[in-house]
Amino acid sequence: MAITSSAKKAIRASARKHVFNLRRKDALRDTTKLLTKALAAKDVSGAEKLLPAAYKAIDKAKKRGVIKGNTADRKKARLAAAIKRAKA
Repeated sequence: MAITSSAKKAIRASARKHVFNLRRKDALRDTTKLLTKALAAKDVSGAEKLLPAAYKAIDKAKKRGVIKGNTADRKKARLAAAIKRAKA
């Protein structure tokens, strides 16, 4: 248990940041899942409309440090490639 007031404050700040990080991670997962479900249902135009939202969620998670840069770039590339494959 934290003893000093600064340690107690750090715990409170960490808890707040944890909530924001979970929210970003959920948004990332939800948008990605919607896009992949649209692709599975052969709805390519719907998936293309969801791509900017997925990119936005990925970029925000990257910016806040929820995921690393290369992971974000890889996710974006794989989503774009999946849409490209579905079109063909």
